[in-house]
This record gives sequence, structure tokens and C-alpha cells, in this order.
Amino acid sequence: MKLRLNAITKRFDGHLVLDAVSLALEKVHTLVLIGPSGGGKSTLLRIIAGLEFPDSGGVEINDEPVIFQEESLLRHRRSVGTVFQAFNLFPHLTALQNITLPLEQVHGHSRVEAEEIAHQFLSRFRLEKHGTKRPAELSGGQRQRVAIARAVSIKPKLLLFDEPTSALDPEMTAEVLDMIRQLRDEGRDFILVTHEMGFARQIADQVALLADGRIMETGAVAQVFENPASHATREFFGKVLKY
Repeated sequence: MKLRLNAITKRFDGHLVLDAVSLALEKVHTLVLIGPSGGGKSTLLRIIAGLEFPDSGGVEINDEPVIFQEESLLRHRRSVGTVFQAFNLFPHLTALQNITLPLEQVHGHSRVEAEEIAHQFLSRFRLEKHGTKRPAELSGGQRQRVAIARAVSIKPKLLLFDEPTSALDPEMTAEVLDMIRQLRDEGRDFILVTHEMGFARQIADQVALLADGRIMETGAVAQVFENPASHATREFFGKVLKY
């Protein structure tokens, strides 16, 4: 994946959340965004996904600009699979239906095709016994695995994960991280926001640290973790790696 962020600025109610964020990566499979809470990571991810409009600046993925106009954004969103920390499953639908709905309504598959695809991914992610259950009947780890299955089933060009384990206990966290690692090992391109520093270090090609709405440092994972150049990065690691 080739990724360019060009001076992205975003405010909410006058509060500056992203301050001219720029980044240029010529080749990356796994970009991990780290940094303190409130630093702008989730907002940046939502802009890359086409779910938020920047006040200024732009995004290019594989040399194709994201056009922040509704018709163009609809096409862009169809090509991106996004997984949120709160699962974002439809509570009145079964696990199977949560996967088939976008396949039918957004991607034009017939019901038979959509169900065949959904069953494939439920089986792959060890959810075949849970297809008829609604989200309230599933564990947190199972709900997040359904959300990942839904995101991957559309064959996206890019996967975006926003703190996918923050609502899970340690055992369920391990389940979900194993799934994400499998996707990485398949060569899928994705951007991950996480506070799981050990996992970030294992899975990332590139790491970018956001704080106060700005990218303070970016680089190869070994360089950023072992020899951080910025004071902000050293201070962040000093806190999160202390224990």
C-alpha cells in the first residue's frame, strides 16, 4: 500500500483535533497508529475510511485521492473494511445476517451468494456454530470476530481497525489479535489503532505516533520502539511501558 496524508486538519466545535497531519509512505502493509488517548488517532482513521470530512487536506491511497464528496465517498467506503472498538453490529440481526446485509445491500450479491460467502467466513473464524445468534447472545470476542468477518468478506483493498480489543478481557483480546495476525500474514494491507504495544511491535511494518493532533514520529517499528527520535515518543513509551 502507498499512503499519503496531506496536511489534514480537523476541528470539532472549534477544538483542533488534527493539526495539519502529513505522512508519506511508499510501501507499507501494516501501519500502526499509537499515542496517548485524545491524540487524534480515531479521527484520522475515520477520515481515511471516508466516514469524516477533513476541514482541509487530503488522503491518497495507492496514488488515488479520496474525494470528499458523497458520491465518491460511497465508492471509497465500499472498498474499505472498518472494525470499531464497539463492534457496531446490528443488534436485531443474527451473526450471519450481519455479514450478509452489506454483501446484498451495498455490494450487489444475491441472497444465496451472500449467505455462501458469510458461511465461509463464519467457518474460517470459528463461528459456524453461532451464525443464528444475535450479538447479545455472543461473547465480546465472538462479536468482534463477527465484525472482522464482515469487514473481510467484502474483499476490501484496505482494512482499518480502531482499538478492536479495547472492550475485551485478556483471553478475548488474544483471540482477536490472533485473527488480525492471520490477516497480516496473508499480506492484507491495514491500518491499526491500538494501545497493545507488544502486539504493535510484533505486527507493524511502520509505526506513527500521534499526540496533540500531530504526528510526532514515524518510522520502521524497530527504530521507533528501540531508538525513538522525538521527546514525545520517549515520554509516551516511558508511561505505557513502565510496568
